[in-house]
Amino acid sequence: MTGSDLAALFICASSPYLALGVDCYDVVRDARTYSGSGKVIAHPPCRSWGRYKAVAKPRPGERELALWALDLVRRNGGVLEHPASSGLWRYLQPGETTLLIRQADFGHRAEKLTRLFYARMPRVPLLPDRSTGPFVPVENMCRQERERTPRLLAEWLVTWCRS
Repeated sequence: MTGSDLAALFICASSPYLALGVDCYDVVRDARTYSGSGKVIAHPPCRSWGRYKAVAKPRPGERELALWALDLVRRNGGVLEHPASSGLWRYLQPGETTLLIRQADFGHRAEKLTRLFYARMPRVPLLPDRSTGPFVPVENMCRQERERTPRLLAEWLVTWCRS
């Protein structure tokens, strides 16, 4: 797991990244301790940035993790994943872009519109064929299922970062 050219930050304890040969940082192995210079795949907490931020109960300092991850991706290269409707996107600098994806296309049961901010990366690889549903509303899922990164998405991101 360590010594990898690529780190996955803010992952769930049961994340598919654990089996993909990347340096993994979950809540126990605090992502803020990452000091490498390699590319990162960042999944910072989104509850204080998304549609339901008014009722979210983030931990102290949690909101700032997304800004920290955004700067890290700018500096090291890689990808940051956040909801398409996230307020984080207003912090993009002129000329920075995102890629809109649907996590359903990677096996998530919800459509889950997501933006990927990327920096210092090769051309975007082909996306999988589009899923036609039916989709389960994300609000009808338990927190763990809502937050889990689909294995195919993790594999696609790792392959892209290493290409």
